[in-house]
Amino acid sequence: MTLAKYPSLSYQLGEPARSRGQAGDKPGGTETQESRTGAAEPRHAEGMEDAGPGTPPPAPPRERFSSTLLLAAVSATLGSTFQYGYNVSVLNTPHQVLKSFFNETYLERYGVPLDEPAMLLLWSCTVSMFPLGGLLGSLLVGPLTDRCGRKGALLINNIFAVVPALLMGVSGVARAYELIIVARVLLGICAGTGYNILPMYLGELAPQDLRGMLGTMTEISAIVGVLLAQILSLQAILGNATGWPVLLAVTGVPALLQLLSLPFFPESPRYTLIQKGDEEAARRALRRLRRGGDPEAELRGMRTEEQAERAAGPVSLRRLVAQRALRWQLVSVVTLMAGQQLSGINVMVYYTDTIFVSAGVDPTQSQYVTVGTGVVTLVMTIISAFTIERLGRRLLLLSGYSTCCCACLGLTLTLLFQSTVPELSYLAIICVLVYIMGHAIGPSPVPSVVRTELFLQSWRPAAFTVDGVVHWLTNFVVGLVFPSMQAGIGAYCFIIFAGLCALTASYIYMIVPETKGKSFVEINRIFAKRNGVEIPEEKGGVAGLGPHPPTTLTETAL
Repeated sequence: MTLAKYPSLSYQLGEPARSRGQAGDKPGGTETQESRTGAAEPRHAEGMEDAGPGTPPPAPPRERFSSTLLLAAVSATLGSTFQYGYNVSVLNTPHQVLKSFFNETYLERYGVPLDEPAMLLLWSCTVSMFPLGGLLGSLLVGPLTDRCGRKGALLINNIFAVVPALLMGVSGVARAYELIIVARVLLGICAGTGYNILPMYLGELAPQDLRGMLGTMTEISAIVGVLLAQILSLQAILGNATGWPVLLAVTGVPALLQLLSLPFFPESPRYTLIQKGDEEAARRALRRLRRGGDPEAELRGMRTEEQAERAAGPVSLRRLVAQRALRWQLVSVVTLMAGQQLSGINVMVYYTDTIFVSAGVDPTQSQYVTVGTGVVTLVMTIISAFTIERLGRRLLLLSGYSTCCCACLGLTLTLLFQSTVPELSYLAIICVLVYIMGHAIGPSPVPSVVRTELFLQSWRPAAFTVDGVVHWLTNFVVGLVFPSMQAGIGAYCFIIFAGLCALTASYIYMIVPETKGKSFVEINRIFAKRNGVEIPEEKGGVAGLGPHPPTTLTETAL
């Protein structure tokens, strides 16, 4: 078999594999020129024997955050996943205030108040317009990132935060609840675009040893947005009849901060070299992003990947879906993103106050319990960020979904029997907190890391379009259906979420490999076996590229 038969495989396996703590050489164990001169750390592909007799060389030192890398990550999160977290949660606590505004406005226009079914439908639409906009925004990811770059796309995306902030800020004075609904669609576009571009940008900025930790910043910034919304929406601050327009308009502030700060940080070096062909700009970006070291080793990997991409031909969403070599990667991303939403996390975020009131908590105190859940979520997500490179992705995902499954079952039982045993209302709160802890340790932050790792450079925008559509479509369905489902079957709805958590965990256990410490090419080599795609022997260069200078085995495209 030749790579010409599977052109995408030459791309998928075109990046040099790197694995910490292993030596790399040509077949037969001959030392390379790079390893003799010290220009590159000797490494080899996963599964190969150590070069030469004796003990393998010590592992290279782990990368540490440079100030430029850390500040670039913080700036990038402001206008993307922060917006997602803030606007998912901001309607939770002041929902009664906003419903009163809707009802008063309707009464002023038509002389009659909204009846209960009409109010339920209008509120469900207001909530669900956000994920609908997210679905639309996810469709913009591919065109924006390919034409404008990762950083450029993030900057353009802020338009969809500033404009709706203005609309919501004047909606109270204009007595137009329609402005809130339209603004929620635009904010959804902002969040849908940013939620998919940010992990792409961070994953391409980060060195291999920090990829997991930096990737979790996607979720950390979302949780910070949730927590800030919960605090500002307290009745004593802005969650009241006079403060809610300001509460909704605050979403424009982080967008302005990103517009002022992100232009001073570099574009993704991989995008700059592979898709724009500007090697010198990529070298400058790597020097700024890395604390010491030589960027040439990373540039060599990018050049090899660039050559393989030319052999693979043009990338499109249709080719992504049709490629046998990418089948299980795509199914895995769809499962991870659908499972993340269908497990019920946004139900807990959207309707935490309602759940707590149903559990017997005083309505005036439920808002403070909601803030407590935000603090718990942030703490657990930070713990996940610092343990993901030690414990691995699979362990965090499996333990998280198992915890969520048990918590949903416990919540169902407590809500069913709390009328006869009032003390069970406190157990219901504990079940919600346990659920949030379980989700924050794995199902919330880890998929953002894994979905970046399953695909290489040019396939990433198309893959993120697919997973973005799945993420926001399931988010939309849950937000629209849950109020009616809760009214129809009550506490039994959480059994459905428990079953979906169990199904997602089963898929991860059977299919998704551990990606900790593996290069992109090593991960794709694992999936190549699962996809039933034969990997040719390492005998030279990438098929279709013609001869090229001798390289180490790790630099040979498989």
